[in-house]
Amino acid sequence: MYHPTRTEHIQHTMDKKLKFANITRENMNRVFIKEDKAKEYVKFGEYNDFPQELIKLYNNSSIHNTCVNAIVDGIVGEGLTADPAWVLDVANSTGESWNDLLKKVAVDFKLYGGFSLEVIWNKARTKIAEVYHIDFSWLRAREKNYRGQIPGYYISDEWAIKYRYTGYDVVKLPFLPVYNPQKSMEEPKQIYVYNPYRPGQGYYPLPDYVGGLRVIDLDCEVDNFHVNNMKNGLAPSLSITTFTNANEDERESIERMLQMQYSGTNNAGNLLYMDIDSPENAPVITPIPQNGADGYYTTINDMVVQKILTAHRITSPMILGIKTEGQLGGRQEVIDAYLLLVNTVIRPFQQDILQVFEDLLEMKYPELDITLGIQQIKLFSDGEEETDVVTSIDAEVGEDASLEADIEQADNEAGGTANENQPITELPLA
Repeated sequence: MYHPTRTEHIQHTMDKKLKFANITRENMNRVFIKEDKAKEYVKFGEYNDFPQELIKLYNNSSIHNTCVNAIVDGIVGEGLTADPAWVLDVANSTGESWNDLLKKVAVDFKLYGGFSLEVIWNKARTKIAEVYHIDFSWLRAREKNYRGQIPGYYISDEWAIKYRYTGYDVVKLPFLPVYNPQKSMEEPKQIYVYNPYRPGQGYYPLPDYVGGLRVIDLDCEVDNFHVNNMKNGLAPSLSITTFTNANEDERESIERMLQMQYSGTNNAGNLLYMDIDSPENAPVITPIPQNGADGYYTTINDMVVQKILTAHRITSPMILGIKTEGQLGGRQEVIDAYLLLVNTVIRPFQQDILQVFEDLLEMKYPELDITLGIQQIKLFSDGEEETDVVTSIDAEVGEDASLEADIEQADNEAGGTANENQPITELPLA
């Protein structure tokens, strides 16, 4: 589609008056969630690039990036525990351990809402030989069969480039059937896809922060707006009118000269020098008053931060190192907020991953009775307090009761109710 230049939008009429044309603004919603059936597979997003858009938001929103990284660090914790411990040493022939897989799976689970693992059976097809991580953004599901089951997934890292639209043949792409131990004889390589149920989603999961995608996108756009304002000389502060009767090429030359000499942060504070042939031809420089939008953008920023934290179910920004004006920032507030995050957000992620890993390890070592755990991290390491080990069977204990017990234990070890202004030196962890 042809896009006219700015000089074509603004043009002189026959009577020398200016005529302004309407400038159409781009309004593409790239975080639109849609599952669309293509020729052999189901597209993920309107342009088949929804996972890539999630990656883009993750890389460009500082608040969102911090939230994701903090929760992923909590999910990984201090690593997996098992009895016997040696079962965690090797997951595949490349030398990856199960802790290596845990780190990758935790990122995918939080970022995309699901994760995937390639399962390779041994020659006898009696037990699992190797397990590999597959980037979840590389998967596209084959259309469901008559039983409503997904038969398998195509794998490619070029969905957003080569297979953005329908009509492309994907038969030559690598394809893995879904994990099914009963079909190990005819399918030596399978894919285990963790795709939790979500209403309205038939093929792909959604991240838990999906309700905040628009405000995360807004955070990226606000940052981009401010960066471009700084690079281009902030908001227009001067209006320069010349009387040279220049043609189009000459006007563009003058504009380039002004941009090179006076726009951008590197040219801030430079002198404005002009050499003209007569005072009558002197340009008219008119200051443009500022619109006082500083308060508006401050309000937008506060709203964006709060909504992103809410989307990630983080009750206090202090556990991310974000100081909120008006809050004292006491030790007890950080303890309570962190324990709430652990019990309501991090622990469910850990239990889901542990259940999958246990199922695979039981097929890899059928002679062993393996119970996995993840050792929780210490928010403040002083080497004194004991850390909790989360297992897949912890779900049998009510989260509310567990949370109350954690907070009561934290209060007791802190010597009663902590002073809000007390320095943060240690934190008893769940």
